[in-house]
Amino acid sequence: MQHQPIHVIGGGLAGTEAAWQIAQAGVPVILHEMRPLVKSPAHHSEHLAELVCSNSFGAMSPDRASGLVHEELRRLGSIVIHKADEHKVPAGGALAVDRGVFGDDLTATLANHPLIELRRNEVHEIPRDGVVVLTTGPLTTDALAQDLRQFTGLDYMSFFDAASPIIVGESINYDIAFLASRYDRGEAAYLNCPMDKEQYLAFWTALCAAEQAELKDFERETAKFFEACLPIEEMGKRGEDTMRYGPLKPVGIFDPRNGDFKINKDKRPYAVVQLRQEDRAGQLWNMVGFQTNLKWGEQKRIFQMIPGLENAEFVRMGVMHRNTFINSPELLSSTLQFKSRPTLLTAGQISGTEGYTAASAGGWLAGTNAARLVLGKDPIALPVTTMMGALFEFISSAEPKHFQPMPPNFGILPPLPTKVRSKAERYGQYRDRSFSDLTQWANQHQILLTQTPYSVLSAVEEKVSLENNLVVPLESLQVSA
Repeated sequence: MQHQPIHVIGGGLAGTEAAWQIAQAGVPVILHEMRPLVKSPAHHSEHLAELVCSNSFGAMSPDRASGLVHEELRRLGSIVIHKADEHKVPAGGALAVDRGVFGDDLTATLANHPLIELRRNEVHEIPRDGVVVLTTGPLTTDALAQDLRQFTGLDYMSFFDAASPIIVGESINYDIAFLASRYDRGEAAYLNCPMDKEQYLAFWTALCAAEQAELKDFERETAKFFEACLPIEEMGKRGEDTMRYGPLKPVGIFDPRNGDFKINKDKRPYAVVQLRQEDRAGQLWNMVGFQTNLKWGEQKRIFQMIPGLENAEFVRMGVMHRNTFINSPELLSSTLQFKSRPTLLTAGQISGTEGYTAASAGGWLAGTNAARLVLGKDPIALPVTTMMGALFEFISSAEPKHFQPMPPNFGILPPLPTKVRSKAERYGQYRDRSFSDLTQWANQHQILLTQTPYSVLSAVEEKVSLENNLVVPLESLQVSA
């Protein structure tokens, strides 16, 4: 039976992975990539899956968030991770690649696939018929962005983005931080980290002197228009009390442990850093008003000066860059289909995920589901106990009003049945649960998993039960340097 081709728009990591999965399922695909016909301000080659920033996919160990996605993708037959493994270069515990060879190999591999047609053309609007996968990334062209805005009927997010850091809830010191709403109105929805005058001035001084990340030329041009959401360090430089009249305003915020604030008005803090719940379970907390362009090391050093955050674990640091993404909780299901048009799917940074590995993971799911639609099969959602499944569940169910892109991190996974205090042991249990649940899910949906050893193991082999196709976790992992 001959099938109508699926259109994949955008040849980055997500589009490359999506096109490969569609073709491997036996469905023809047309992969549209505008380079080199139309150049991007961030790209330097015409290769598919070009890595425009770092050449690293993050930590390799499967008891790290990025490494867990690597391993899930290996087992699911990802072409991107397969080629990354082939072209790996020494990078300590990270999966880094020779980016030129990596991109050239992927381009040739896809171009030579009999079911993939690589078209070098700019797409100005979303095809109205058939199954389409949109993977145009954070630098979507103006014409396509406008078409997407009209399609969604929502304000399509395209701006110079300065995002706040996100913190793991269990790393917050609750002996200091307290739940309270301003003037005790409504439900106590914010965690508050109080500062006295001495603490605030020390924090303000360090913030103003901190080193900022350097912007790319095309981002620097956009940055001058970004006044409505000023980075916290720029706010600090405008005066000692500017932050105290803005996001750190202490008015109406009182620690309920100090008694009735109407009676104990002198108990009001000098300044307050507020944290807003990022997910339904309260495992992640966003630093309200702390959008920033500080270097990541500086962020950790200075933000851990805030009382209650001295041991804060950051799942995403603050970033400042040109970014384009949709409000996924309003628009997408966890299958990466648009709710209003199930034959339109999306993946990559435009869907609200961050990082190379997340883009590849989204491409795998969007491509797999696009092919399933053409083949008359039901779309699938990954188990939320896998890192991939948890990420796509998050972007499709987070609070739409405050939605910001999210990278893979352990904070979005469902809690373990029993609380584990040791971080290393906890992450190991997350890993083992992911592998077990992924195998059961794959068997249920008749998806063939490729059993591969952990990419970071040395001098040990993974034990696999051939009867039930389950991975038997090793008692201890020895990670190579």
